[in-house]
Amino acid sequence: MIQVDPPETAELLTFVRVVDARSMTKAATELGVPRATIGRRLARLEERLGVRLVRRTTRSLALTEPGERFYQHARRVLDALGEAESSVRGDRTTLSGSLRVSVPPMNDDEFFAMLAAFAAANPDVRLQVHFSSRHVDLRRDGYDVALRAGTISEPGLVSRTLTRMPVIAVASPGYLARSGTPRTRRDLKRHRCLMGFERGDVPQSQWPASGGVLHVDGAFFSNEIRLLRAAALRDLGIAMLPTTLVGDDLARGSLVRVLPGVLHGESKLAVVYAERTLVPPQVRAFIEAVSAWAPGWIERRLAQNIQ
Repeated sequence: MIQVDPPETAELLTFVRVVDARSMTKAATELGVPRATIGRRLARLEERLGVRLVRRTTRSLALTEPGERFYQHARRVLDALGEAESSVRGDRTTLSGSLRVSVPPMNDDEFFAMLAAFAAANPDVRLQVHFSSRHVDLRRDGYDVALRAGTISEPGLVSRTLTRMPVIAVASPGYLARSGTPRTRRDLKRHRCLMGFERGDVPQSQWPASGGVLHVDGAFFSNEIRLLRAAALRDLGIAMLPTTLVGDDLARGSLVRVLPGVLHGESKLAVVYAERTLVPPQVRAFIEAVSAWAPGWIERRLAQNIQ
């Protein structure tokens, strides 16, 4: 029987990173090696196995059928190696490795302080924090963790709820003076509704309401809730927003509640990460850090009604 040498760890890691990032260039950046090295490692791995794992073009990468099967096994091998390493470093307090995090736009000093504290406590972790309103694909875009609001129902992702925020319908006095104040659900049909997006890129078609949901025709859409607040303040229509965002506006009278007995719900903030048998230590540490921070943060915002 002809014996074939097993793949090297560097080759397995390179292959998995390329698949996760869907880009040899991104994988090279994450691993801190030249792009040519990535190509050589992939070529050696394919030659060693005797099969094509990845179809490469100038613009995209795609797994072959053997590549799909090999990826699942390679991921489990790397997770097991990480766990084995952690088991003999039980007394080690310093975390290391890369950590890529996607978060929604947040102009919040407490959030920034939490990130800075995590970085200071773990100086050997190569932390990358990317702010975006887009729901990134964790595997395709190469992220370890994401913070998301709303319903999380993507297969292959683990979701841990951090906190829940009340959501209410609001409009400006100027808009209501011009268009009238809705008294019933049916009245909303003649009003401009300022809507968000579901799952990051699907325009909303309903709002949370007593007894379930209410189907609504939107006149203005954005995945940035601060833009929806700005539109409401400028007399453009009715928006459903977290009370943490509009507390000051309500106190000043620049926004007022609309249909309080009908339109109300909650927005869920969650931390999501790819489902794995073993989660890398630096990823787990960040999940624990943000999970410990979020409940107190939202409680203070609700109590103080600040933006």
